[in-house]
Amino acid sequence: MGERTTSAAWVRGVADALGGAGLDVRALCAEAGIDLDALAISGARCPTEKISLLWQLAVARSGDPAIALRTPPSSRPAIFDVVGYAMLSSQNLHAALERLVRYLQVISNAATVGLSERGAQCRLDLELFGGGAPVPGQRYEFDLLTLLNFCRWIIGRELTPLAAQFTHAAPGDVQRYAEAFRCPVHFGAPHNSLLFARADLALPLPTANPMLAELHDRFAGEHIERLDTARTSFKSRDLIIRRLPDGEPKREAIAKALCMSERTFQRRLLEEGTSYHQLLDSTRRELAERYLRQRQMSLSEAAYLLGFSDQGNFTRACKRWFALTPGQYRTRTDAPRRPPGVSGP
Repeated sequence: MGERTTSAAWVRGVADALGGAGLDVRALCAEAGIDLDALAISGARCPTEKISLLWQLAVARSGDPAIALRTPPSSRPAIFDVVGYAMLSSQNLHAALERLVRYLQVISNAATVGLSERGAQCRLDLELFGGGAPVPGQRYEFDLLTLLNFCRWIIGRELTPLAAQFTHAAPGDVQRYAEAFRCPVHFGAPHNSLLFARADLALPLPTANPMLAELHDRFAGEHIERLDTARTSFKSRDLIIRRLPDGEPKREAIAKALCMSERTFQRRLLEEGTSYHQLLDSTRRELAERYLRQRQMSLSEAAYLLGFSDQGNFTRACKRWFALTPGQYRTRTDAPRRPPGVSGP
């Protein structure tokens, strides 16, 4: 599968926020292996592992685990690249979030966003993939708060979510999070998400413009076409993630969902340097790493969400991936970690 990366526009937004918090951003980026000057180049991308390391270093240097909350209160479209302008011209917030889901790859192919409705509520879920490195909770906090602030800015009025949820453990000072999100914030949750009232998302945007929305849709679609050749892999991965709780998805089912014959599906994956078996296995492994770090999730629940028919199959897969059983892997990741190059007391 191709390298998982995030747009330079988003990484510049992260750097600006950390600089606003008083950190030496140039030094931090250099230590994380990020060329700050290169982020000004049109079309530049940054590997997801380096962004995770940047956040780890920022927490270590500042001594503030809640540093992600120092994001500017008003997020402008530029950080979302062309997707931000497409969202801005949407009819309402719900349509804007649907565009975010549709064009997310422009911002990052190391993330998935889902929008689901239940009764009078609408939930936006965010899942980040760290490649070869764990994803720090600060990335989720920054990403969801930045999105929320952008929604507040484009709607031109106060927007209060019903709740914000994070899978990582509760910090020492939960009140700071409640003040930043202006809603109840829950930790140790099943998802990283924002929960909205459907009525709030249905209100028209003052910037709505159908003609501009159509133009921005075309720009965003062309941007995705130019990004890389691994589109089939990423679309397949998203389908696999959604279908795993129902059991191991079959290759023919994914090909059919992509409106391809099995032969065409296999050929495109091969052109992208992977196969369906490799794609399924790598997706399961990345999800397993995340699920096993969530202490509130039982091992049997993790096995179910990964589509394994029984705990034994999950255990065998973990031994192959990590040379550890699921329980051993969870115990190992419970130990405190520091990012490379960061000394501690």
